[in-house]
Amino acid sequence: MNQPRMVFCKKLQQELPGIPFKPFTDDFGQVVYDNVSMQAWQLWLRESPRYINTYGVDLQSEKGREFMRQQMKVFFGFEEGELAATAWKPTDDKG
Repeated sequence: MNQPRMVFCKKLQQELPGIPFKPFTDDFGQVVYDNVSMQAWQLWLRESPRYINTYGVDLQSEKGREFMRQQMKVFFGFEEGELAATAWKPTDDKG
């Protein structure tokens, strides 16, 4: 049985199984492949729709793709900065 490819995850700061594919065909896709764990990628997949919904991001447009790429760079820690605010708010556990 094949062992998963391990990476030191930039986001989670630990050695974890990496994503099994390059998410983009450019240099940034290689950076993500080399430095993002599957666990962190799953966190991004859960978080990214919040940006799409809050800002009405059109992923067909260059502007929309660039916005999401910038959020991804900050999310994973490849660039300094703050993530854009989203309309989503965590639920209050107090009921």
